[in-house]
Amino acid sequence: MLAMAAMVAWVGGHASPPVLPGADPHAVLVDGVVWIFPTWSDRPRGPKFFGFSSTNLTDWKRHGPLLDLSEIPWVAEDKQPWHGPWAPCVLRRGSRWYFYYSVGPQNPTPSRLGVAVADQPGGPYKDSGRPLLTGGNGFEAIDPMVFEDPKTGVTYLYAGGSAGAKLRVFELASDLISFAREVPVETPPKFTEAAFMHEREGRYYLSYSHGGWQHASYSVHYATAPTPTGPWTYEGPILTSDATRKGPGHHSFLHFPGTDDWRIVYHRWENQTGNGPYKGSRQICIDRIEHGADGRILPVRMSDQPPAPPTLP
Repeated sequence: MLAMAAMVAWVGGHASPPVLPGADPHAVLVDGVVWIFPTWSDRPRGPKFFGFSSTNLTDWKRHGPLLDLSEIPWVAEDKQPWHGPWAPCVLRRGSRWYFYYSVGPQNPTPSRLGVAVADQPGGPYKDSGRPLLTGGNGFEAIDPMVFEDPKTGVTYLYAGGSAGAKLRVFELASDLISFAREVPVETPPKFTEAAFMHEREGRYYLSYSHGGWQHASYSVHYATAPTPTGPWTYEGPILTSDATRKGPGHHSFLHFPGTDDWRIVYHRWENQTGNGPYKGSRQICIDRIEHGADGRILPVRMSDQPPAPPTLP
């Protein structure tokens, strides 16, 4: 059932394009319902993750907290007074849900990735009991993205970026809470953070954010490859700032099976001018993706309209 304990109504705005406050949204389709798992927390709420679900991309229900960092013993081992719950992603395997997440700060101690497991998308999730990956030596362990290759069945985790601006890829073990091995990859051009991998018609698309997250330079770019680990061919930008909507980035792709309806779910700064740094709250938005005859992703012009309802077969 999709009705979860501690679920409250969240009313999305019909009059403006943003659908939720928040950042770093990972979107998935679950039995005809769209779920978004974002960075959606601050100090008053505590270091917690939440999920949001919708059948029409306009009206949303909040679920959670899915996971509370203050209840995970290893998180406090760095002795820092505050921990950021950042940039989660989810993977469904059979009847179980795997929730991968970032733990800040990045300085003075390294950022870390964790993984937790639940029996339903809205949790509650139980942490694995140890960090999955810890940053250091110029690498920042942030922004996990997990992708199951439909051709081989191999499951990969992509991570890294920010000041380190380095992409690392790992093959997950069969338990999905540990690594089988690291796969050497090149970092693609203009990569800063927030990698996302998807496949369409046999081609692999690695998309990611470029620039500074508080600035107009923040944008989404992509590269393609014949495999999930490269070699990458840089293809160009997908989302860039316009006159008042700045810093679109840290996105995910959403596909409605049986159709060619693709959406990009991302955050941006609304009603801003200049190049930043911007302050306040970022907003989660959804726009359509169109492909050229050659399969390339056409640059997105950010919408002035609420997202169209999903296309379901």
